[in-house]
Amino acid sequence: MEEEARKLLEEGIKKKLVNPGKGELSSFPNGTKVIFHYRTSLCDGNVLDDSRTMGGRCKPMELILGKKFKLAVWERLVITMRKGEIAEFICDTKHTAIYPLVSQSLRNISVGKDPLEGQRHCCGIAQIHSHHSVGHKDLDHLQANPQPLVFTIELLEVFPPGSFQLDVWAMTDDEKLAFVPQIHEEGNKLFKQGQISEAKEKYYNGIACLKNLQMKEHPGDENWLKLDQMITPLLLNYCQCLLLLGQYYEVIEHCTSLVFKYENNVKAFYKRAKAHAAVWNEAEARADFAKVLELDPSLGPSVAKELRAMEEKIRSKEKEEKGRYKGLFKYNTPPATATTVSPKKVSFSNCTHNFHRPTDT
Repeated sequence: MEEEARKLLEEGIKKKLVNPGKGELSSFPNGTKVIFHYRTSLCDGNVLDDSRTMGGRCKPMELILGKKFKLAVWERLVITMRKGEIAEFICDTKHTAIYPLVSQSLRNISVGKDPLEGQRHCCGIAQIHSHHSVGHKDLDHLQANPQPLVFTIELLEVFPPGSFQLDVWAMTDDEKLAFVPQIHEEGNKLFKQGQISEAKEKYYNGIACLKNLQMKEHPGDENWLKLDQMITPLLLNYCQCLLLLGQYYEVIEHCTSLVFKYENNVKAFYKRAKAHAAVWNEAEARADFAKVLELDPSLGPSVAKELRAMEEKIRSKEKEEKGRYKGLFKYNTPPATATTVSPKKVSFSNCTHNFHRPTDT
């Protein structure tokens, strides 16, 4: 323990144990997944970030060792800790110069934004030495005035390599390609079991894997097209889930992108037609159903059934609206009453009249 503390000091890190934790110290080979809470403070005690409150929620950090996380010092810190341990680390500026960019990404993630939103396409050190704002005053100040930071870490879980499923971002390209058929099949099973939301999530993750790989290819190249052909059935399955969940406008958006690229994709036209019908876009629905019949006449009975259902919905809606407005313009007119005016002369010279706007009811 003393030897480890000495090594840390030589590296510009001072460790203070708050809670010793339990069990033996892990060997932490590359590929180990660690889950921990962190609080980042200036040396004067001013807190910059806290994983228990960031973005209005309590979400611990998940890190896979050996994946070259930007803030490399965090890997160095957690490998000195036991499960359940809480420790405070004071780290020299050489370890913390990149923190404003890391914090910006973590804050973006905590509120559902792109983690790279607001960052330039250059290396992190170049950004640190530029005058670029990261969109947070405290981080801008830290970026302009690099200084040591205090990381208070609680190590919650340690998972050895192979004991967990990698998140998409942590996979190699080969792992992503191998993962897609597996996740596609898992989505199909969930769909058959009626677990539509869960199936949708599986299809979405499969699409994310392939999109990530596709971004590395030039649009229109052979590899790009192969990946796009793998994405299409997953996207159609995803749209089917959206239909069942009532997310019609998203279906229209995705299917429009598909028919733009693949003008003979009958499934995309069919799903888009159903989505249009669901949101009362009658003309668009009829046009898409007509295209479906043109591409595959064998779907005539299914199309006829969908058209009948749409027409019935339209008639029902029109009938409902007629009933709603039926008595809108009928008033009960009170009987006329006779009034008499005295022939006596009336003077208005001393009268005060207050005119008020009618009260809205």
